[in-house]
Amino acid sequence: MGSPIGPLLTDLYQLTMAYTHWQAGRHTQQAAFDLFFRSPPFHGEYCVFAGLEDVLTFLDKYAFTADDVDYLRSQVMVDAESGFFSWLLALRPAELTVRALPEGTVAFPHVPMMTISGPLGFVQLLESTLLNLVNYASLVATNAARHRLAAGRSANLLEFGLRRAQGPDGAMTASRYAYVGGFDGTSNVAAGRAFGIPTVGTHAHSYVQCFSSLSDVQVDTIAAPAAADGTAETVPFLASVLAIRARLGYHTKDGELAAFICYAQSFPRSFLALVDTYDTLASGVPNFICVAAALLSVGHTPRGIRLDSGDLALLSKRSRVMLADADAALGLNGALADVPIVASNDISETTLHSLQSQGHALTGYGIGTNLVTCATQPALGGVFKLVSLGGVPKVKLSEDVAKLSIPGEKTAYRLYGAEGTPLVDLMMLATEAAPMVGVPVLCRHPFVEGSRCLVRPARVECLYVTVWSGHCRSDDPPRGVRSYLEEVRRRVAEQVWALPAEHTRSLNPTPYKVSVSEALFSLTHKRTFRGLLPRGGATTAADFGISTKQCGLRSAWNGRLGLRPGAMGVGAGATFGRTAYARWYDMTLLWCGAPLLLTGWSARWWCGPSVAGADMIIQNLSGGCLLFRVPLLATASVWLAEAPLRMLS
Repeated sequence: MGSPIGPLLTDLYQLTMAYTHWQAGRHTQQAAFDLFFRSPPFHGEYCVFAGLEDVLTFLDKYAFTADDVDYLRSQVMVDAESGFFSWLLALRPAELTVRALPEGTVAFPHVPMMTISGPLGFVQLLESTLLNLVNYASLVATNAARHRLAAGRSANLLEFGLRRAQGPDGAMTASRYAYVGGFDGTSNVAAGRAFGIPTVGTHAHSYVQCFSSLSDVQVDTIAAPAAADGTAETVPFLASVLAIRARLGYHTKDGELAAFICYAQSFPRSFLALVDTYDTLASGVPNFICVAAALLSVGHTPRGIRLDSGDLALLSKRSRVMLADADAALGLNGALADVPIVASNDISETTLHSLQSQGHALTGYGIGTNLVTCATQPALGGVFKLVSLGGVPKVKLSEDVAKLSIPGEKTAYRLYGAEGTPLVDLMMLATEAAPMVGVPVLCRHPFVEGSRCLVRPARVECLYVTVWSGHCRSDDPPRGVRSYLEEVRRRVAEQVWALPAEHTRSLNPTPYKVSVSEALFSLTHKRTFRGLLPRGGATTAADFGISTKQCGLRSAWNGRLGLRPGAMGVGAGATFGRTAYARWYDMTLLWCGAPLLLTGWSARWWCGPSVAGADMIIQNLSGGCLLFRVPLLATASVWLAEAPLRMLS
């Protein structure tokens, strides 16, 4: 069947929109789209950007085949003109430009992870595929990074998710990006081969259950480590194991011991035993000790034990005590006492934090389901929004402030403080001069008018690189997949661990500051305000598309506040206590000292208060039309949110 990652891996509406643009002759207009997310995953404050290499590979091979077009023409878009299909066949990404964060960069809400520029019809066709390639990869990489933070720098993290992943493609993607996010190995052999990831594994309970007695051990010897000339001596092994068991006074299950002996004979350099098939402390750990001590006497080093059930914190600590006691009794000088103890059993980020709070003796974790399925948040809400068309900035409006987009072609900078920690990400118009080290720059909240600060950066990092320009990718000469993954993996670790703990903690993290320049703030609010204004300056509730229920105030409030619906051209039966603007942008009216009416954050931007006698007049900036007037009591006052300006450095 071949790889499904091609031009047809898209949603139908991308094709129908492209066709409409083509019919109207708009398809060649230069457009820019931002790919970003609005809300960080897993109730956190950051996301690891991943999937860029897959995007570039997709673009590198992008071409509609004759079979693709025949399918579309005959079964999907049967009414489309033939010229459209000729246009599809001729599409090549020669006119595209892609600017992106380096893969593995820690990203924050609303800051584009990628910007794709090119002919409108073509770029529109890419939306679904790019989101598919970036969303899940970034989600898994972020999940892995969060697990790494929870487990600590030194813990050995192993990805065991193949059997629980969403299909073969999901399993391969999960293995790759779990490694990028900070895991040390995978049980997925295909992923190990494809991406150069270290493969790891032990054995299952069913393996132990296959052995009933010591008679199941068919060979009683083991090969010692190879000598310098490559030869390996065969030495007694079964007898050595049984002698150690007798010396330590253990009474364990013979079938389990036989399973461990046979496994150690097959893998003397990687013996790691699953010890909870029957009784962890009464049989599993003692049997491991006997086999591991016999391996050490021959010259091999055992890899440790795995706990897959029970109270992991308690069992790990008791196992460590047993290992230390046996080490001392056998005079092994710590070789047995310090072997790794790995836990599995449906481990999640929450489990890791719990184990840390309890105290434990674990050195590693095998994590599957909760890692690869991203069970606490199965999808990243990445979006692909038009920000410029024909050089004209474009904005996406919404009743939900969080869904507003930031218009225009932009660049972004990460500003660092004197201690080397990132302070804020600053988005600016592409035409603006870059911030300078040591020079204060005004950073404004993208949407909150009164929230801004001055930052004097000790270091300025431009976040974007051009990764695709014209007909070919713009990065370094092709590297091996392993070396590329190692580079991305290092970037993730450096950036995640560099973030202040208040941004990375699992419970109630502090939001990282994302800001815009004064020019971009003005453009955003100018475009947003223009989009909210009704055509022709009409000021009725119906013209704003607001029903009585949406206005947020009952008719009784009109009389109490002295609102004059007739003066606004609003029908007597309508309530217009809240304007369309106030649903997005705010003003707080203090009625006898208590907040009343409109609350939020940017009234100053769209309205200019003036006082005429006892009246407050709110005007819109485009036409100066009267929205409403409120006779105020002598004790009433108006407060426009204006936070004090702070300096960060």
